[in-house]
Amino acid sequence: MNLILLGPPGAGKGTQAKKIAVKFDLPHISTGDMFRETAQSGSELGKQLQGYMSAGKLVPDDVVIAVVRQRLSSDDAKKGFLLDGFPRTLAQAQALDKALAGDGKKIDGVISLTVDADEVVRRLSSRRVCVACGASYNLISNPAKKEDVCDACGGKVIQRADDNAATIRNRLEVYREQTSPLIEYYSSAGVVREIDGMQPVEEVFKKICAVIK
Repeated sequence: MNLILLGPPGAGKGTQAKKIAVKFDLPHISTGDMFRETAQSGSELGKQLQGYMSAGKLVPDDVVIAVVRQRLSSDDAKKGFLLDGFPRTLAQAQALDKALAGDGKKIDGVISLTVDADEVVRRLSSRRVCVACGASYNLISNPAKKEDVCDACGGKVIQRADDNAATIRNRLEVYREQTSPLIEYYSSAGVVREIDGMQPVEEVFKKICAVIK
């Protein structure tokens, strides 16, 4: 199975992706992880990617596709994969389909997690992170035992600058603009299944499993 997991920031993609990967024995492939691994590889593609990232420039679609294609050619992805955070745009989706077709593959399913904007703001504005070790907390579901102090290392726990309500709503608008065409594109191929991400984690996962099966 070749799957794509879509959803706005705060929809719970990371949590669900890990569970899907274990349950169905699929490599969980996220754009961030791919970029870091490729940039550190020392390959020509890695150097090219590092150049864009170091300069703070947007990585062009052709480079992104090259990185994705290289990752999907790995042994662990030959029997299927779960893409998280990619594609982000219609151009990337079309390029991905073309690249997969060249290898005799296609996208079998797109799982789209839907979450109300106010709920996303509530979830993300409640996130906290340790500046020392990177441990994650949430004031609603997983607060630190002692306020502003990391359970793991005793470091200072803070709210990330991009987790304020105004920034979150802007990120949601960007996601909506970029992803609406993606949903339409994959819907025309009959592979999109929407899941209500407002439900408890286990309930969402149960519905995802039913869709995949």
